[in-house]
Amino acid sequence: MNDSAASNAGTGTSVPADLAEVGYVSGAYGIVGGIRVTPHSADADALLNVKTWWVSKPTLHAVTVRSAKLHGGDVVATLVGLQGRDAAEALKGATVQIARSAFPALEEDEYYWSDLIGLDVVNLQGEALGKVADMMSNGAQSILRIVPVPDPSSDEKAPERLVPFVDQFVKTVSLDQKLITLDWGLDF
Repeated sequence: MNDSAASNAGTGTSVPADLAEVGYVSGAYGIVGGIRVTPHSADADALLNVKTWWVSKPTLHAVTVRSAKLHGGDVVATLVGLQGRDAAEALKGATVQIARSAFPALEEDEYYWSDLIGLDVVNLQGEALGKVADMMSNGAQSILRIVPVPDPSSDEKAPERLVPFVDQFVKTVSLDQKLITLDWGLDF
């Protein structure tokens, strides 16, 4: 999708230009039409607090959330107008997106994973470590998955790095500069 808002053919509603994928429908929940959403982040605040989601099946369209709660590691939700287990099962595999501008506000030095993915990563010496390709959680902390930027002058493939997103290693995060600075050597 480009930066301009597109029209949602089903409702005439404009699709926000700042949609961020926050999870996917992993199946039905119960018999009345609830869905189970597996979030991409260990913190599901946006899924739990934002009342308009954008679901990709059958085509991208807005849905109104009637209720949402944590259940295990997933979010279970009921949507206005979605009735019956078969209708819920039909959404299995659909992506769930939310307008980034609707995310709940964060405290200083807190970040949504979706804001970190794609940022360049350098170490304190200014050496490029790569880009954040993904985030994950090991239960105790979030972890940056950093993929190296390919070096066209070398046939050697640099390794992927998994770096805990903790103060000991993460020195600065600049969303404006799209840059994370780590205390992390090239040989780690």
